[in-house]
Amino acid sequence: MGRWKPLVVLGTAQFLMVLDASVMNVSISQLVEDFDTEVTAIQAVITLYTLVMAAFMLTGGKLGDMFGRRRVFVVGLMIYAVGSGLTAVAPTLWVLALGWSVIEGLGAALVLPALAALVAGSYTGRERAVAYGVVGGLAGAGIAVGPLLGGWLTTYLTWRLVFAGEVVLVVAILLLMRWIPPERPPERRARLDTAGAALSAAGLALMVLAVLQSGTWGWVKPRNPPFTVIGFSPTLFVVAFGAALLYVFCRHERRREARGLEPLVSLDLFGNSTLRSGLETLFNQNTILLGLFFVIPLYLQVVQGLDAFETGLKLVPVSVTMLAASMSGTLLLRIASPRTIVRTGLLVLLAATLWLITAIEPELRGASFAGAMALLGLGLGMLASQLGNTVQSSVGAEDRSEAGGLQYTAQNLGSSLGTALIGAILIGALAGAVGSKIENDPRISDAVAGQAAVQLEAGVSFVPADDVAAALAEHPEVPPDEAAAIVDNYRQAQLDGLKAAVLACAGITAASFLFTRHLPGRKPTPDGRTDEEPATDES
Repeated sequence: MGRWKPLVVLGTAQFLMVLDASVMNVSISQLVEDFDTEVTAIQAVITLYTLVMAAFMLTGGKLGDMFGRRRVFVVGLMIYAVGSGLTAVAPTLWVLALGWSVIEGLGAALVLPALAALVAGSYTGRERAVAYGVVGGLAGAGIAVGPLLGGWLTTYLTWRLVFAGEVVLVVAILLLMRWIPPERPPERRARLDTAGAALSAAGLALMVLAVLQSGTWGWVKPRNPPFTVIGFSPTLFVVAFGAALLYVFCRHERRREARGLEPLVSLDLFGNSTLRSGLETLFNQNTILLGLFFVIPLYLQVVQGLDAFETGLKLVPVSVTMLAASMSGTLLLRIASPRTIVRTGLLVLLAATLWLITAIEPELRGASFAGAMALLGLGLGMLASQLGNTVQSSVGAEDRSEAGGLQYTAQNLGSSLGTALIGAILIGALAGAVGSKIENDPRISDAVAGQAAVQLEAGVSFVPADDVAAALAEHPEVPPDEAAAIVDNYRQAQLDGLKAAVLACAGITAASFLFTRHLPGRKPTPDGRTDEEPATDES
């Protein structure tokens, strides 16, 4: 048991880092009520959290190299605890944003890259594969358990207890930090590349912001943006500007290296095909994961009318099988290479998404839905069991913090894109389906269909069908039988939109096979390395 003590600490920290984000997603309506605000304001707070993490993850990784990963891990946890405590007692919305989005986000940006490097430094060979499998499984478990825990606390007590509990959990982790082996102090302490940090933070923040806001702004045609660019939505322009800043960042880093100065991140790392393939697959994994976890709660809560706690219960099979599959990574490596395991996981994930499409029906079919969820967790767990270890094992000990920063940057970008892209596909498919159904329904007159088309042009939301019925009841010019037909069409269009969104996740899963070519293709040797991985100094 003694050799797994560091994993207890690091795995608990990983679970903590993803827990409250999923709690927030099921507590939106209660937060709106508590702070007397609108849904869009709470969504902005959630968006800001992702922005802060994505923007400062590379900087957090470099600080781990400069001051020691263990020390930065502790400092990051302390900052995270301060943010959690402030969030738990937040009297106003801006204090909530400061505590959760900003302070917790900065703490997480320090903790996560250091965590990835500490796992690699605490274990070698097959034990490292086990450790990364557990960490990956706990991340997925946090995403799945968050709605259950948050739903129960929000429904029966208060969401604030989650954040108060996080402070207690951080204190417990800090008391057990002696279980983490001490590090050799850095041989030299380079100066932080502040210009590079600013450029990378600004570029990543703009790209993430644009993707997250695409559902509100629209991708090309303006929906409800704060401004337009020559008549178009600003989304793609903001993405392009962010990409331009990242290009300037890359040129800046090359110039620093040419002058013998320490870069924020060594761009030579991207020449490592194994690392690059691992990062690309991690990005895709999180795009699929967060896309599905955006769609599935909508089906359960909006279409089926389940509350937050009941929704969490329906997600338990994902958590159980994902954790089990993640922890089985080292057993799988005895019979197959990381590349084969990842590709098999993608096949399982593809089968799960296709099964889920058949399970999305007007009436919830419990057994079929639970089976699809269990298979989904199995596929995601197989990916999680290999990718973290692949990324860290592909670099030497001196590059692990940078690789950790890149790893969690890829994951956050994937999470942002998954939520925004799949959400945009869902709303677009919903609007197209309901418009087509109303137009072709003989029960609805041309006049009423024309009015509906005008409303759809202004935008459509994924809301309970009863809300649509209530809104139509306020328009006496719409005959009751035609209003009932519109509501019926809206219900059917919701299912069409959900299926289209899940099908998009299936498409991303299928495309992910293209990025697995350079994953290690041979089973590890007894020390846990493949012939394609470097022998590294584990000290």
